[in-house]
Amino acid sequence: MKYFGTDGFRGRANEGLDVEHAFKIGRFVGWYYGARQEKKARVVVGKDTRRSSYMFESALIAGLVASGADAYMLHVIPTPGVAYETVDGRFDCGIIISASHNPYTDNGIKLVNGEGFKMDEDVLEQIEDYIDGKLEVPLATADAIGCTVDYMQGRNRYIAHLIASANFSLQGVKVGLDCANGAASSVAKPVFDALGADVRVINNAPDGFNINVDCGSTHIDRLRRHVVEQGLDVGFAYDGDADRCIAVDERGNVVDGDLILYVCGVYLNKHGRLTAGTVVPTVMSNYGLFKAFDEASLSYETTAVGDKNVYACMRENGYSLGGEQSGHIIFGDIERTGDGIMTSLRVMEVIRAERETLSQLCAPVKLYPQELINVRVTDKDAAMSDAGVLDAVKQAEEFLAGQGRVLVRASGTEPLVRTLAEAPTDELCKQANAIVLKALEPFKA
Repeated sequence: MKYFGTDGFRGRANEGLDVEHAFKIGRFVGWYYGARQEKKARVVVGKDTRRSSYMFESALIAGLVASGADAYMLHVIPTPGVAYETVDGRFDCGIIISASHNPYTDNGIKLVNGEGFKMDEDVLEQIEDYIDGKLEVPLATADAIGCTVDYMQGRNRYIAHLIASANFSLQGVKVGLDCANGAASSVAKPVFDALGADVRVINNAPDGFNINVDCGSTHIDRLRRHVVEQGLDVGFAYDGDADRCIAVDERGNVVDGDLILYVCGVYLNKHGRLTAGTVVPTVMSNYGLFKAFDEASLSYETTAVGDKNVYACMRENGYSLGGEQSGHIIFGDIERTGDGIMTSLRVMEVIRAERETLSQLCAPVKLYPQELINVRVTDKDAAMSDAGVLDAVKQAEEFLAGQGRVLVRASGTEPLVRTLAEAPTDELCKQANAIVLKALEPFKA
């Protein structure tokens, strides 16, 4: 793909991704879905809080209606809210304007199909051809021109869906929320308020520039201090588009995606709600998580990095829980994509049902020290297939003698080979990585 990567079309606003790209994406999508069914297409559009999202929203809407589609505007809403409402409102397509956890200078456009899944690649390829002038798309005229609809009721329905998914009260529970000055700012607090929680919110005053700035799931220290200083029971931090969630326990300890998978996996399995007793983490999950799964008699099936790969495995095998260390958790029985607010509600369900603190629920997991080193290379494919490198990885694994692991993989976007060592001590991690780094020396850029 020339423009669309694993998570949509991303770039610096009006540099890598510009307003004309947005207009053309709207033009193609509006025409494509209308032509397929010989009636006006219905497309729902949502955005995060970065300054450029408003510009891209206007361009997309103009393109959609110019091609004959009716455009329904959800305004600021989490990415999973757009996916939910695409299905709930029976729209042909959903469009999300967001660059997730990236700085405000970046933005992105992501599309989901009518089933709420990431857009089919053949459609994205056609959009790219249209952007590059290889296809022609007619303009709508007269009564065929589309209209815009201020669709705030869609956001309200998403909020109601989150509230309805919780069959418990949070009366008397003190909860801290870090909304990253992003899309969760208008949604997370109303959900927890409705459940009766005593909510203490930080970073929920977006100004177009402060999204993800020293806040949210990628900068957790502020929430840790907030939880401890306010004497809260638990805290949750979201990223800019609120599809991720990282928790903080009552002691201020970070509870990342791995620990959330453990807490929810054990609980769901106990109540017969974990399909095949299996959780789907990625290969980058902590070795300590795998050991804890073994001790809890849970099965696990690892995938390559990326929520797309996690969900593909879950969908293919019917699994009900999977996710990434970054806090992108998918509950397959109720959603098709990661939803940070939904994740925080599922964690609260466990805390309430088990009558334990989050630190107690996480206690059985002993996360291993990790050392991740990025090596810039001249040819990452040659390095990854080199016999000497492969042998070094094997030697490093043997050195750890079952007490840890070494994972070596090529970056998907840069000329890098990443080597990750996990072991009971930092020193063992360094020694294991040193074996692999020596073998990578001839390939260094």
